[in-house]
Amino acid sequence: MILGINPSMYKIIKINVIFGTLIQLNLSIFTTKMKVKQSIKLSLTGIAAKGMAVGRTSTGVVVFVKDAVPGDVAMVYLYKKRKNYFEGRLEKLISPSVDRISAKCNHFGVCGGCQWQHLSYTSQLKHKQEEVHQNFTKIGSFDFPKFEEIAPSKSQFNYRNKMEYSFSNSRWLTKAEIESGEVINRNALGFHKPRMWDKIVHIEECHLQQEPGNEIRNFIHQYALDNGISYFDLKQKTGQLRSMMIRTATTGQIMIVIQFFEDQPAQRETLIEAILANFPQINSLQYIVNQKANDSIYDQEVILHTGSPFIEEEMEGLRFQITPKSFYQTNSLQAYELYKITRDFAGLMGNEIVYDLYTGLGTIAQFIAKGAKHVVGIEAIPEAIAAAKENAKRNKLSNLSFIFGDMKKVFTDDFIATYGTPDVVITDPPREGMHKDVVQQLIAVQPQRIVYVSCNSSTQARDLNLLTDHYAIQKVQPVDMFPHTQHVENVVLLERIHA
Repeated sequence: MILGINPSMYKIIKINVIFGTLIQLNLSIFTTKMKVKQSIKLSLTGIAAKGMAVGRTSTGVVVFVKDAVPGDVAMVYLYKKRKNYFEGRLEKLISPSVDRISAKCNHFGVCGGCQWQHLSYTSQLKHKQEEVHQNFTKIGSFDFPKFEEIAPSKSQFNYRNKMEYSFSNSRWLTKAEIESGEVINRNALGFHKPRMWDKIVHIEECHLQQEPGNEIRNFIHQYALDNGISYFDLKQKTGQLRSMMIRTATTGQIMIVIQFFEDQPAQRETLIEAILANFPQINSLQYIVNQKANDSIYDQEVILHTGSPFIEEEMEGLRFQITPKSFYQTNSLQAYELYKITRDFAGLMGNEIVYDLYTGLGTIAQFIAKGAKHVVGIEAIPEAIAAAKENAKRNKLSNLSFIFGDMKKVFTDDFIATYGTPDVVITDPPREGMHKDVVQQLIAVQPQRIVYVSCNSSTQARDLNLLTDHYAIQKVQPVDMFPHTQHVENVVLLERIHA
């Protein structure tokens, strides 16, 4: 046997020996093939999707690692093989990254949220900025200026104005809980375990929303346990309590929406009355009886029990009504910073016609209205358009029009003939970006400026590829809306190229 090579290998590999010297022997051939259910030593060098870190083995194999951060050197347990990479989890930390910090939350690594809580905030911002830059470089084939430094969030914790929790009688148990041998009540109120639709991680303290969010959630859970109110069974489709939503506003107002599956009026009433007795500061308490397969509320009747059907958000004296079905940026303070950047990029002088595509509640449209001649908002959700009109009326803004319809069908030549050719277009599409027909209409209309706000810089770069024969990118401004996650907003200013 030569060099420890199994004799059977001689049938596959021809080894040339000249004067006793082994020539051109590729030692990587004899490297043990990687497989799942083994541990390897790995240096993590970058960040990947879903908050995972990424590294390469000495042979170039890519590994995505849960709970690791760039700069870590660790033993990694490989648990899944994909076509072009492996997935693993951090088994033992050999040398921690200088960017690694202790996570604040006791549920970190289990609930599936806040994937970057163990990464310093400075490093989080760096990686988010790099993500936008890479998407513009790899996906976009256009010229762009140096990026403005990413705008950090005003608050790193307690920044969310909306939290949604699920009830389940199938609580996810940690390894420690299983090994304890204790009898644990399986009713849980919290978040779905990632990749396990039927398991709920029970949450005792979440740092994403200000109090009394935790206090209200924990009170409801304990009251339900004490009074035998059943939790939803995802498989059998039984049980009363299904989900709950807590919305807060910078005005101090609080909304609670509880979703029931089984309709048990007596127990429902006692629960709601107990909540109100313990939390009299609640401004709106509503409920839903939803007996369909999924827990989406948008096709359901929301019943007002106590208080107002909405709470109000405030921004520069403008007030916006927020209902259970309303979309509003979940980081209110940072939304204000985002809208200020958008307004600045728009460069309004007071005589412009502005189109606000994908307007939602019309928050951006109303925020910029005082600086424009007329603003036209387009949105595909009828409830959002109704709320936008009502908010504009309450804010005494008369230079606004809100139009309902599918963007690619509404934004036509006839529409422009009716409302006028826009000087400035603001577009804030969903994650999938703009439909190609919408992009082509922008090219046809040729407003002087386009301000493109995006929550997905990859689809944004794709759309910009179609625009940059006619527009030059003047400014790029990433904005951090969601600390401890990989999500990043990005605002781009485009100026029309004149022939």
